[in-house]
This record gives sequence, structure tokens and C-alpha cells, in this order.
Amino acid sequence: MNKILTVLCLLALSTGKLFSQDTIETKDNNRLDFTANIQTNHLWRGLIITDKPVVMGNLSYALDAEKKWKVGLWGASSLTDDKDGTHYKEINYYVQYSDGRLYIGLWDLFNSRNINTAVASDDIFNYSNRRTAHIIDLRTNYTFGPAFPINVEADIMLYGGANAGEVVLDPDGSYKKNKYSTYVQVSYPVIAGKKVNLDAFVGAGFALNDRYFLYGNGKNSFDVVNLGVKASKAIKITDHYSLPVSMMAMWNPSNKYARIQLAATVF
Repeated sequence: MNKILTVLCLLALSTGKLFSQDTIETKDNNRLDFTANIQTNHLWRGLIITDKPVVMGNLSYALDAEKKWKVGLWGASSLTDDKDGTHYKEINYYVQYSDGRLYIGLWDLFNSRNINTAVASDDIFNYSNRRTAHIIDLRTNYTFGPAFPINVEADIMLYGGANAGEVVLDPDGSYKKNKYSTYVQVSYPVIAGKKVNLDAFVGAGFALNDRYFLYGNGKNSFDVVNLGVKASKAIKITDHYSLPVSMMAMWNPSNKYARIQLAATVF
């Protein structure tokens, strides 16, 4: 943990020196942008992707002047191996639309960490319905507005996921169907506009085309899989640079585990 905090502080200080006032003022006019995060672990829709520290990067390009339409690359890698010797790494491609309240995105996810070698292929160019480790993920969310600031998220896995158990095969090994695992979450800003803000969220999962879904314990057709709170604030590093940091507590009632996550957006 001390090594992680040291790296985080060095990155923050160096980034703050690099960002002059002119850079900050003109940054919004550039359609090309990228960000970097460092986290103590990677938690996603109630799942523990890895318990190891993770570095994440997001490169995006706005297709229009208003920056409502974007295409991009998102990637991540753990800083150390897990106990079983595996190493988490991920690369995703996406196209998305956002107007500040409505978000719609189509993501191509590729995570080779949990490959089921009996079914899935770790070839990043393999998109066969029976073997691909890619997941085509449709993501949507909508925030109702200042008077009623609840955010509703709904995500559906449309294709792929042989390494995650999302693909169902016939006894002879041929492709039968995809489960279309679906995740729905509601979040609410309990405290907003303060030095420390706090959001609360609850998420549930189910499958559109099978009894069992990806996020649960394999016993129930519908279950709450993600419950928690997230606190966030900005730490002032220099006159022109602040470091956004957050702490999240997550419980998965279906799989009966919980985690704490510390995270920072370095730039």
C-alpha cells in the first residue's frame, strides 16, 4: 500500500507541474483526450475483477464539436500477479453518446485473465460465437435532473463472453445461445456540492435468455449483486491542479462478499 501511495503522489505532483494555466484553458477545445486512474482493486457491477492494485487509462476522441459523440480505447492492468500466478489485463473499444443526462454506449470488452481454456480463446481477434472472450456490452444510463437526481443504469451483454460463462453450448460443443446477462443499477447523490460528496447505489442482475446470469451465484434467476456507497473529493495539489480521489464500500449479497476501494484520477 505504501508503494501505491508513493507512486500516486509522484504522478500527481509531476502532472500538476506539467499542467500550466494555458494548458488548462485550451484543453476543452481539443477533441482528443486521455485520463489515467490508479485504484487499490477493480470492482465492476458487484464483481471482483482483481484484488490487486490497478492502473487504468482511457483515450477518447470526440466526433463532434459538442463532444456528445465519442470513440475510444479503455485499458487496465494490475500491478502485481494474483496468488494463482494470473495477471489481470484488459483492453476495450467503445463508441458512445452523452448529453450530460442521457448516456448510450456500445463497448467491446476483452479481458483475458479468466479464460476457460476448454471453451474460450485468448486470441484477441477471435470473434466466433462459441469461442470468443470478447463481450459486446450495451450500456445506458439516465439522470433525471436536479430536482430528482436519481441515476438509472441498464446494461446488457449482447454477444460473446465464452470465458465468463455467458455462452451456452449444446452437448456436442456447438453454439446454442447467449444468456444476455443484464445489470440494472439505481444511484442517488446523498450529499452533493460539498467538500466531500456521497453517492449510494444498489444494483441487481438477471438474464434475458437463461435462468442464471453472469453476476450472481448461479442459484437465483434474479438477485441484488451490488450495494454500497462512494465518497469523493478533490485534493488541491497546486494552484492549477487538484487530485480527484474516492473511497467506495461495496457489498455483494448474492456472492456474500464485500470490498473497500480507494481510487484517484491522476489526470
